[in-house]
Order: sequence, then C-alpha cells, then structure tokens
Amino acid sequence: MSPHGNPDEVWRRLAALTPARIGLGRAGSGLPTREVLRFALAHAQARDAVHAALDGEGVRAGLTGLGWAAVPVASAAPDRATYLRRPDLGRRLDEASRERLRDAAGAPVDLALVVADGLSARAVHEGAVPVLAALAPAIAASGWSLAPVAIAEQARVALGDEIGAALRARAVAVLIGERPGLSSPDSLGIYLTFDPRPGRTDAERNCLSNVRQAGLPPDLAAFKLHWLLTQAFARGLTGVALKDESDRLLAGEPGAAALAAPR
Repeated sequence: MSPHGNPDEVWRRLAALTPARIGLGRAGSGLPTREVLRFALAHAQARDAVHAALDGEGVRAGLTGLGWAAVPVASAAPDRATYLRRPDLGRRLDEASRERLRDAAGAPVDLALVVADGLSARAVHEGAVPVLAALAPAIAASGWSLAPVAIAEQARVALGDEIGAALRARAVAVLIGERPGLSSPDSLGIYLTFDPRPGRTDAERNCLSNVRQAGLPPDLAAFKLHWLLTQAFARGLTGVALKDESDRLLAGEPGAAALAAPR
C-alpha cells in the first residue's frame, strides 16, 4: 500500500509539521499512555510559567550588556495570587514605582521599552533580551532617543501606558509574557502604543504575538517592531489603523520599498 494511503503514515507526516496535538492514536477507548503523560507535562509547564517569578536582575544584566539603563517597577498587585485574581491592579503602577519613574524621567524621548512578566516569566527570560539585542542597532540607526527600560513585575499590557506617559515617551513597546498554551509556555508578546497614556484601549495598539524560536523568531520580531515604530512615528498612530505590511518588504514585492519610507 502507498504511504499516502496508510492512515497512520498520513497522520505521522502531518504531526511532524505542527506542535498541535493531532494523530495521537488510541489505546482502547482512551489515549496512549505516552500522550497522557505528554499532556500532563505540557499542562505542568504552562502552570509553572504562570506562577514563576520574574528574574529582574537577570533581565537587567542582559540590558546592561546592550548598554541600556533600566529601572525596576511594579504594578499595584502586591503578590502573584492577587495579580491573577485582579487584572485591574496589574494595569496601574504602585506609588513607589511612580516616584521612581518621576526620578528617572528626563527630556521627552521617542521610545520607552517595558519588559514585563505578564503571564509567563519564562517567555521573558528566554525571549526579551534576544529581541532587544536585535532591535538595538535599528534604534541607533534611526536616531531614536530611548528612556531607561522599565522592568515590570505583576504587569498587564496596559501598565505600559502609564510607564510611557511617566517617561514622556512618544511611543511605548511592552515585551510581555503571553498566556501559556499547552505547546507554548515560552511565548512572548510585543504591544506597541503611540502617545501612551492611561485610558488607551487595545484597539489603539499593535501586537506581535508568539515571539519565540518555535514561532516568530526574535530577529524577525525586531524587524517587524522597527517597521511598525517607523510608521507609527510618521503617521502619529498605532492600532487598527496601522497594518503590519513589513512582510511585503521581506518578500521583495514590486513597490514594497516605498513602505519603508516614512509617510
């Protein structure tokens, strides 16, 4: 029989193309033991990612290696359990962090970067510094001024709005651990907001999702973020009105080079 006509072989080939759980097989009316154990491991890894503490000093060391200053901040959620129960507290700074940012703020800057634990500190530990290392040369080449990088604990995406406003930044990019899936406990998200201030909505942000080696690689994420930043500064906006068309540049489409020019 041809391999293409063998159901087991067809499923094996399909399963090799994706981390999704397909073609798991069966043992009687249930799953094979190996698949039950794989599911339990993935579930445990996702739970660990949600509850793990952010290694702020490790992140700071990585930023120091890039020659960037950093400032630690925290949301109004006093601990991880409260953070998970009260998303609203994760969206605003505690008073000590507000004072720290007031001291760190200087003249207005083009960009504020926030590295935030979110729902997966593991994603931050593995992905944040590689993305920023790939982004650093593009920031320098563009001549953008940069605020001290905020390293945020117990943080939700919207915390970046208050941080960006406090640092007097034209735009803020939040690198944050995403909610873990059962095959992606290390997924980093990047949220970009022009003219950050409390009260901004998700419709006013651009998002790059699934940033990790098995998804959107860090160097490609940095390329896309730089493209979006260039367009955000030129157009004075982010969100639903700004579409990521950077793939056209990568594909070398005719006329795509015009997309790289500020408008």
